[in-house]
Amino acid sequence: MKKQLLAVIFALVPALSMAAGSPAKLDAMTPDLYNVESLHNGARLFVNYCMGCHSAEHQRFARTAEDLGIPQEVIEENLILNPQTAYNDQMRISMTKADSAVWFGTPPPDLSLMARLKSPEYIYSFLRGFYLDNEKPWGVNNTVFPDVGMPHVLADLQGTNSLACDPNAISAQTIDPLKGKVANPRDCFKEVTTGSLSPAEFDKAVYDLTNFMVYVAEPSKYQANSIAPKVLIFIVIFLFFAYLLKKEYWRDIKH
Repeated sequence: MKKQLLAVIFALVPALSMAAGSPAKLDAMTPDLYNVESLHNGARLFVNYCMGCHSAEHQRFARTAEDLGIPQEVIEENLILNPQTAYNDQMRISMTKADSAVWFGTPPPDLSLMARLKSPEYIYSFLRGFYLDNEKPWGVNNTVFPDVGMPHVLADLQGTNSLACDPNAISAQTIDPLKGKVANPRDCFKEVTTGSLSPAEFDKAVYDLTNFMVYVAEPSKYQANSIAPKVLIFIVIFLFFAYLLKKEYWRDIKH
């Protein structure tokens, strides 16, 4: 019994450490894998802003087209930017790991399973959490991932922000005595330069990008959701016949 208890504890330790890995307060984000418009825009943003450095090598362009209902010619014209990449190829990048290690210090991680490794809330908050920091090599830092080793790739969409306070120190229930209302952690971000999108439009773009990454992390979820009702119906029918069989077996046995 003691060995079994220890095995359960050791199995839970990684999950508990991962859950406690980031002290940052994360913004709410509820994925919607049936919002096709959101996923289409997220795929466009992912290819144009993430795949310069990050791959999604467990996903294929063809699988994306099939699941999201995107015609092959649209994929080839708008999402396959490398002329050496074919429609059925994995979503890889041209940059080698050796080159990226020299340029960035370490190869940028593959993003195929990032939404499962972290969480949709983490990705959504991370992409919205960049602020100017002249002491950092890329001139920016991040409230969710301090000392992040990447530039703010969405800066042309969002613009740039400075940080007036620590948003992770503000609780949703903190009362601002000057404003007389609940303090919003986003109030800590002060706009320095404007981007091509309004704040609401940028949040929507980040939602779409995160939504697509959630899809990429588990594309089989569509098939699972489709099969699940059929499996439940089979189980109900099977239980009915199993009950009749049990009654037949025990019919001549007297208690």
